[in-house]
Amino acid sequence: MELFVDIKKKLSGFTLDVSFETKKGVLGLLGASGSGKSMTLKCIAGIEKPDKGRIILNDRVLFDSDKGINMPCRLRKVGYLFQNYALFPNMTVEENIGFALNDRHKEERKRIVREKIEMMRLEGLEKRYPSQLSGGQQQRVALARALTIEPEVLLLDEPFSALDDHLRAFLTKQLIDTLSDYKGVTLFVTHNMEEAYKICDGLMVLKGGSAEALGDTINIFERPPTVAAAQLTGCKNFSKARYLSQNELMADDWGIKLVTGEIISKNIDTVGIRANYIKEASETNSENVFPCWPSFVSEGPFRVTIYLSIGKKKTNSEKYHLQWEISKEKWFHIKDTPLPWKIYLNPEKIMLFDKG
Repeated sequence: MELFVDIKKKLSGFTLDVSFETKKGVLGLLGASGSGKSMTLKCIAGIEKPDKGRIILNDRVLFDSDKGINMPCRLRKVGYLFQNYALFPNMTVEENIGFALNDRHKEERKRIVREKIEMMRLEGLEKRYPSQLSGGQQQRVALARALTIEPEVLLLDEPFSALDDHLRAFLTKQLIDTLSDYKGVTLFVTHNMEEAYKICDGLMVLKGGSAEALGDTINIFERPPTVAAAQLTGCKNFSKARYLSQNELMADDWGIKLVTGEIISKNIDTVGIRANYIKEASETNSENVFPCWPSFVSEGPFRVTIYLSIGKKKTNSEKYHLQWEISKEKWFHIKDTPLPWKIYLNPEKIMLFDKG
């Protein structure tokens, strides 16, 4: 199974310009709202027509602007799970699932619908209408419907966006299990970086219609190639940087010199570190240790974000250098210890970005 996409489409405010190739497994499309994620899926499905380019699925040309090919949606063998599920309100669960099977023999249609109902654990809900289902049940019906045509590519457009956290966690596990048995290509659109990390084997990070990063999900999170890719994968701490030596730089916005674990280019422009990679310094840390003061603290139910000023205490709580994210347990340990605290920035966790 293989999908090749190389398309351009002018949109309001920017031009969608993406090129990628993916095989069996899940490729995530991660980006902010309006970055071109859903439009990419619609072009693959045939709902929207690119201005130019090619889309090839398992050696079948779905779209080729030069050759004048634009295969109709119904012939593309594409399963599409819409963000709002798009179930037919006047049809029951079994009727929704079997909607695309009207060309099949009655007994075969019943068999396929029964298989999908069992696969998605929808037994007992066959005669219910969408208005009688929970959000999670509706999602499972929509996914079952998308799978009934045995699609060669499955397009999932933010399938968890309408769900609460508890149901989202449950269905994430269920979706991972379902996709592990799926033999085709899957594209998963999300703006939630945790979903992307858990579900996707590969990742394309989109900004303004263009790919900021494309590759293995874990590698992109560990070493994003651009500042935009780092921001979209959750990094909150950045500073302008100046080259000092092969392993030392000046972080101007933070007012500190940093030793790095990788060779620094003389073309260095920006340095970054994720908030959860900052650690409390220990006696064994001999470099990248800095005194700091909390300017502001934001407590969540399980995690705490501390806005730190480095070097000296800030009189204005809105001014800070770094965000530090720690567990609630760690916060209870550190909050009453004498100031200044000392933090450690691991050289191996520092991200370097050259001038564009």
